[in-house]
Amino acid sequence: MIEKWSRTFFFLLSLGGVVSLLALARVWPPAGWGLIPLVIFLAVGLRDVLQKKHTLLRNFPVLGHFRFLLESIRPEIRQYFVEGDSEENPFSREKRSVVYQRSKGTLDTLPFGTRRDVYQVGYQWINHSLGLPVENLELTRCAIGEKSCSQPYAAALLNISAMSYGALSRNAIMALNRAAQAGGFSHNTGEGGISDWHCQGGDLVWQIGTGYFGCRRADGTFCASTFEERAALPAVKMIEVKLSQGAKPGHGGILPAAKVSAEIARIRDVPIGQDVISPPVHSAFSTPGELLEFLARLRELAGGKPVGFKLCVGSKREFLAICKAMLESGLHPDFITVDGAEGGTGAAPLEFSNSVGMPLNDGLAFIHSALTGIGFRDRVRLIAAGKISTGFHLLEKIALGADLCNAARSMMFALGCIQALKCNTNECPTGIATQLPRLYRGLDVGDKAERVARFQKTTVAAAMELAQASGMSCTPRDLRWQIFRRTAPGEVRALGDLYPCLAEGELLQHTVPAEIASDWSAASAAAF
Repeated sequence: MIEKWSRTFFFLLSLGGVVSLLALARVWPPAGWGLIPLVIFLAVGLRDVLQKKHTLLRNFPVLGHFRFLLESIRPEIRQYFVEGDSEENPFSREKRSVVYQRSKGTLDTLPFGTRRDVYQVGYQWINHSLGLPVENLELTRCAIGEKSCSQPYAAALLNISAMSYGALSRNAIMALNRAAQAGGFSHNTGEGGISDWHCQGGDLVWQIGTGYFGCRRADGTFCASTFEERAALPAVKMIEVKLSQGAKPGHGGILPAAKVSAEIARIRDVPIGQDVISPPVHSAFSTPGELLEFLARLRELAGGKPVGFKLCVGSKREFLAICKAMLESGLHPDFITVDGAEGGTGAAPLEFSNSVGMPLNDGLAFIHSALTGIGFRDRVRLIAAGKISTGFHLLEKIALGADLCNAARSMMFALGCIQALKCNTNECPTGIATQLPRLYRGLDVGDKAERVARFQKTTVAAAMELAQASGMSCTPRDLRWQIFRRTAPGEVRALGDLYPCLAEGELLQHTVPAEIASDWSAASAAAF
């Protein structure tokens, strides 16, 4: 039928319908009402034939609209009727469900055994122990900056990752921050600055990106005085300088003038009604040495609060250059947040999101190994960020070198996100990733705050149960040899074998391991 449909067939059908209805109306007058839908049908078809933007509609008037209708609801059809429970697209239904269940406090157990193919390549598991569980296992907090800061921070094992006001609605931001207060974990502001909605009592990690929003001069460069003023806020516990993010590493951004309201302009220190540009790189520093000096300056301006940076690993040589700058200057960040290529954002170019940056596990293991190799690992805390939604994920990242973790999308699921994939359209149906009052007003701040806090608590508790089941009695690094992955049919390897770690101070020896020798030799503290 579709192949036979054409403009000629459309006009013949329309003409035949009009003639038939007119003839029928002479015998039975009520039939004349049928001319109304027929005229609408004809008008739509004429418009389709006369327009020049869509060839499909010109060739298949009226009927072609069904293609666009089906295309518009394709994500929902797939999500609700086609997608399997374990398909990562980008989060599986199984993972979304466990977040929903734990956030609501409902039954989160799994009946009838695992749905996973345990013999499939990539399957992971953790070894359990037949011994008595370790009592008083405490991995839920980590001190950051205790040796270098006058105001160190005791961070939770799982925290809210960077999401700006503007990308998220005011109600979503308020709910996240109230959850952070209730649960005793931190809330990263994202690079959009500190809004009034962030100040609900929860601990903040103030993220500063290349646009220096909230601490910038009129020309877009860093402003020390406004930074010092806002960093002094009691809610601000740490400062994070964003070098890159996993969803679009090496890519800047633009906030269109239409979205720069008086409120956004005030928060970001930008003019109202003008495009706001976030450059791909920082203007406050251009070398690894200057980066460390900038961090040291921020720590001083912030009154001794911990300062670190966030990145998605690209060139190993460039991070090793930062390591060499640490050795030469004695300066170092208090923490490093490692993002992975699997990280998310409201909107990113497909090429950057799909094809740029190192995945989290690889980047995290490399940074942990490099810091150990230069003897700085005990001075710098590592934070892992990227698709973390279960207790097993937490332990896996700890095994690879993390001290604690951040999560964004799982926190959004706890808020009620249904993975509608409309974050970049401002039409988020759950009121989370939108600035439309008619949508975000439906998000109840109090209820969602309770859900986020409950999800964080139960996920950390699940990680502790797993750790106890593994018999872990020494350090979290023991997990490196207790978590396994099937790498090929009939072949199983521990994470410790898949991601080998340099020995303490090994990069300071005369002979550098061959696998890192060329990057280490090419790295310079004077240039990225």
